[in-house]
Amino acid sequence: MSNEQEMLLRRLSGAQFAAWETHMYLDTHPNDTVALEANRKYHAKAMELRKEYESKYGPLNHGDTYGDARFEWVKDPWPWERTGN
Repeated sequence: MSNEQEMLLRRLSGAQFAAWETHMYLDTHPNDTVALEANRKYHAKAMELRKEYESKYGPLNHGDTYGDARFEWVKDPWPWERTGN
């Protein structure tokens, strides 16, 4: 995994975490409009980063494949087929 790919994945993970945490907070504070706006912002950022990641590196989950490219991920080398590290 390249440094750029890893950094993008970490940014995506952070945005997803923040979206989930604000979502859970809103379960107990449904009238907090500041938290609601933050949740929307984090969710939108996570979707944007996911789209960027998938356009560069392929789907994150096996269920995220579309159309004829649904098995493209199997063309990549498997972890045990990679050399060096």
